[in-house]
Amino acid sequence: MTDGSTGSRAGSTGSPTGGDAPAVAGRLVLVAGATSASGRAACRDLREAGARVVAVGRDRAKLAALEADVPGVIAEVCDLTTESEVRSLADRLHAEVGEVDGILHLVGGWRGGGGLAGQTEADYRVLESSFTALRHTSRAFEPDLRAAAAGRLAIVSSTAVARPLAGGANYAAVKAASEAWARATAQGFAKAARDAGEPLRAASVVFRVKTLEGLEETLAHAFVGLFSQDADAINDAIIELSS
Repeated sequence: MTDGSTGSRAGSTGSPTGGDAPAVAGRLVLVAGATSASGRAACRDLREAGARVVAVGRDRAKLAALEADVPGVIAEVCDLTTESEVRSLADRLHAEVGEVDGILHLVGGWRGGGGLAGQTEADYRVLESSFTALRHTSRAFEPDLRAAAAGRLAIVSSTAVARPLAGGANYAAVKAASEAWARATAQGFAKAARDAGEPLRAASVVFRVKTLEGLEETLAHAFVGLFSQDADAINDAIIELSS
């Protein structure tokens, strides 16, 4: 396990163990929400580890700044909440770059406060867009991840899922739904491998944090480390990151 993190397979105890799975060097990894502080850290760590990185965001100027800051990233403007744009992105990458080996989903934000009465529908719709982006992205690239030698999907969730508060009900509900989707993806990976009589090569992982502020590098290191661990050890894992 990467320094600064603790974790266990959902429903069990203990830490995922390492193995002889291929590392990230040479792999094509998509970072969704790449212009955030955590996205920049992930892109930088991935590039330093030898990965090919597709940085996805909606703001062309911020992506240009990221390209200047992290040489070698492939910047792609895409609204991941729009399914047709995600499909077009997948088609473009397949034609020009190749199949995707990993996805780090960082689309999201926080809104809350004011108890249940303060949980507005407008705020919920903003928060829910991160879940929509996750659904579109994971569906579009699931075949890539299943076919990869070491396919990895990771999302960032919140410790609020385990202890939701009234002032963050919208946020916790969206994160819980995202975790359910990521865990369902993990089950799908395992079932596909079992049905094909093949070893499990793809893994879906949930990182939980209280806050990402100050943990950007910890998250980046933890994600890169997933590629050096056996899929069996980390698929459906919930890993808590702390300073």
